[in-house]
Amino acid sequence: MKRSRMWLWVWIFAWLSIINPGIMAAQTEPNSQAGELIPREVILGNPVRISVRISPDGTRLCYVAPSAQGVLNAWVKTIGRNDDSMITNDTHRGITHCGWAYNGRQLLYIQDKDGDENWHLYTVDPATKKSRDLTPFPGVRAQDFMTDKRHPDQLYIGLNKRDPKVFDMYRLNLKSGDLSLAAVNPGDVQGWVADHNLIIRGAVASNPTDGSTVIRIRTSAGSPWNDVITAPYGVELDLIGFTPDNQKLRVSTSLDSDTSRLVELDGRTGNPLRTIIANDQADLGEVMIDDDTHEVQAVSFTYLRRKWTVVDQSLKADFETLSKVKDGEMSIISRDLAKRKWIVTYNLDNAPYSYYLYDSQTKQAEFLFTHKPALEKFTLAKMNPVIIESRDGLKLVSFLTLPPGGQTKPERLVLLVHGGPWARDYWGYDGQSQWLANRGYAVLQVNFRGSDGFGEKFLNAGNGQWGTGGMQHDWSDAVHWAIKSGVADPKQIAIMGGSYGGYAVLAGLTFTPQLYACGVDLVGPSNVKTLMESIPPYWEPMKKQMLLRIGDAEKDQALNQRISPLFHVDNIKAPLLVGQGANDPRVKVAESDQIVAAMRQKKLPVSYVVYTDEGHGFVRPENRLDFFGRAEVFLAKYLGGRVEPWKKYPGSSVQER
Repeated sequence: MKRSRMWLWVWIFAWLSIINPGIMAAQTEPNSQAGELIPREVILGNPVRISVRISPDGTRLCYVAPSAQGVLNAWVKTIGRNDDSMITNDTHRGITHCGWAYNGRQLLYIQDKDGDENWHLYTVDPATKKSRDLTPFPGVRAQDFMTDKRHPDQLYIGLNKRDPKVFDMYRLNLKSGDLSLAAVNPGDVQGWVADHNLIIRGAVASNPTDGSTVIRIRTSAGSPWNDVITAPYGVELDLIGFTPDNQKLRVSTSLDSDTSRLVELDGRTGNPLRTIIANDQADLGEVMIDDDTHEVQAVSFTYLRRKWTVVDQSLKADFETLSKVKDGEMSIISRDLAKRKWIVTYNLDNAPYSYYLYDSQTKQAEFLFTHKPALEKFTLAKMNPVIIESRDGLKLVSFLTLPPGGQTKPERLVLLVHGGPWARDYWGYDGQSQWLANRGYAVLQVNFRGSDGFGEKFLNAGNGQWGTGGMQHDWSDAVHWAIKSGVADPKQIAIMGGSYGGYAVLAGLTFTPQLYACGVDLVGPSNVKTLMESIPPYWEPMKKQMLLRIGDAEKDQALNQRISPLFHVDNIKAPLLVGQGANDPRVKVAESDQIVAAMRQKKLPVSYVVYTDEGHGFVRPENRLDFFGRAEVFLAKYLGGRVEPWKKYPGSSVQER
């Protein structure tokens, strides 16, 4: 819910927006400040290369790139050679992430079926190009992947095979494919941690009665579990891992502080031993750990922008060298076993991601490629951090993206609301913001109360604030700030978002209808009660925390009617566009069906499109481009921005409903 655990890869899905192709807008007079119109296929289509990882021996790269048919697949190349070879052959949905097994002989990747989020783990041999499903169980989801370099042919994997509500941990033999049960989930565990001998010895559980978080430890694979530390609901507590001796614990926690810190605890008593690092503005971010010594090497914190703190002084020269290679935020995403060769990315707000190969011995960084080289010939927009003060004095870290060239008058504005809501917006390249800015819109992204990363007081300020509460006020206050500052034309403001951001669109149009000229909702819930009743079964262990954050809309009818946009459809004055994946396991298609039916019964303007092979967001480029093309025409019709004419995309599964 709030933090991730020890994943083999971290993947981020981007959400974007929609419309009906029957609504055609004329090309508006080009805004000289917006620059050349960037084709949608360039800015919103497939990347050329992403998910780049170096092989354990440091000689090869794997990455994800399109096939000749435009479907993302896994590729391998030798460093220094032009021998790139596609090693998978997906012809429909595509592969978004891949990585090397520690044995160097296999690549691993995950894939679901048409957006159902029942991820399967696959392996592929680069030599033979033969793939194998390692978790071939219908309706079962794989997660919590854990690997260790001393056990190159093994990994741990979490499966809800025994009980769809919980994930047990299995040891997987990569040679044979055999699975053996390693830890049984008693019903409340949300995540597991292995020690440095690849034994599952740590668990993080959520108390279903009061929402508190518990860390459990055992001394060996067969010994009983003991609760060593508990944090009450609303306080961060997460197990990062074990210290080198496997006796002490490293945790991320806001116990006795507001922001989460990296703290070392006694593994038997849970007593704090020392604070490794802390930041009084932002929660703990990435933690970089040496996979040989198991010592912490560097830690990041992100308030306005990401900042690294080097803990291991042996890396100080490397970080100093890398900070001078290129502007932007730097991330180390992959290192070989010897830690000599690194894959490093640089994230700028007005340029595609850049990948570099860094040699830690020679201190030389070699440019490899950008993720979308076609963007390099266009002028992209700057993303400006701004802090907006809410009506009750909270500091809202926000990002304002203006059309390239600067501002000469109040702009057409799109308020772009992030999902979660227990997530956040970041500075850096954002395809959706760039697309909107290029079309002549100012884009405002607000980290409203309840957003993650700014401390527990800010996070908990969002509790019980859905709909008509403080979250809603924060969006309104941000819009009024933009108007008062001369950024936005009060008559040309749209609200747009996906997931919780889609809920925000519906809430904005129903609870503050005077603010918005139109809205674009992607996979947004309209009825909180039916949302909670239909969540995936494996969300059950964290449901109590969700109820404490939102309120018990399942049992409290008055609360549900107060915060659910479905019951306030009469207030809608602006046109609405709704996009939905038919297989969405989180926000079921019924959520969109309900609000669309209610609006049509009232003869209110609404357009509705459903993609039959998508889930919680649109992965296939044919669907993504269809969706964005429709959204572009919709926004141009009601706000007057620039538009590239919509066209049909062969292969899109869109249904106009």
